[in-house]
Amino acid sequence: MGVNDHGPAHVSDTGNTAVTGRAGREFPERPIVGVGAVILDGPRVVLVRRRFEPLKGRWSLPGGAVEVGETLESALTRELAEETGLHVDVGPVIEVFDRITRDEEGRVRYHFVLVDYLCRPASGDLQAGSDVDAAIWANVAALADHDLTDKTMTVIAQGVRLSGDWTGGPR
Repeated sequence: MGVNDHGPAHVSDTGNTAVTGRAGREFPERPIVGVGAVILDGPRVVLVRRRFEPLKGRWSLPGGAVEVGETLESALTRELAEETGLHVDVGPVIEVFDRITRDEEGRVRYHFVLVDYLCRPASGDLQAGSDVDAAIWANVAALADHDLTDKTMTVIAQGVRLSGDWTGGPR
């Protein structure tokens, strides 16, 4: 989700210490806020294959973690540019949900609170970047070919339905 494998500890302006980078994501002390996008262009949606856990090697929606001091929409546009090379018009929120993964002993290994937005490409060329192995335009009617999670399938379907109501450009 948009950061390196290991990040340094960072002391904020308020004096709070936070772990930045991927190291603080596994077995977190608190949920991590993340953003994602259903980027639609006609009958196509952008999918990325994750390079790191969680969901390593799986097709998913592009997005990543919100950094301290960053708005949700700023985080979204930054992450999408980093992961896909696309600059987007950000539309309405599709859904807010938890993604919680537990280890074999039942401990919380990952806990994200995710805010997924409907987006349209504005500029740029689709290409894999930062923490994804691949980025593709997939036909919405052929998503079963990509072994997406049930939740990802649901969010894409909700985005497609919502796209008919989104008539403007950027919000």
